[in-house]
Amino acid sequence: QVHLVESGGGSVQAGGSLRLSCETSGVTFSTYCMAWFRQAQGKQREGVAGIYDGDGSPIYADSVKGRFTISRDNAKNTMYLQMDSLKPEDTGMYYCAADLSWLGCYHLSGEDLSHWGQGTQVTVSS
Repeated sequence: QVHLVESGGGSVQAGGSLRLSCETSGVTFSTYCMAWFRQAQGKQREGVAGIYDGDGSPIYADSVKGRFTISRDNAKNTMYLQMDSLKPEDTGMYYCAADLSWLGCYHLSGEDLSHWGQGTQVTVSS
């Protein structure tokens, strides 16, 4: 059974940093593409970043390029999202997602990702 558990969320002031983690179990982690999504209250879910092939080439949404860094540690079955220069508009619930197919991570399309965590809340105050 696939399990994804996010952690690391919290409340920070604008300009601050947070590092999210997504621990996985029940999968051969290295073969899965992994991605981060977020959903602000009253808004649609949006893709933030994805990492999908063996050399870890990342994909980023334009809104986070240059500020967020996605990475993965296959030995620890864990994916990370380093978030720097946070803005109030980064506030939301952050979810990790995974799938054997690379499509969802490459296109940041949630409908192409089969497995999801429960989310961790990020709140950025101005």
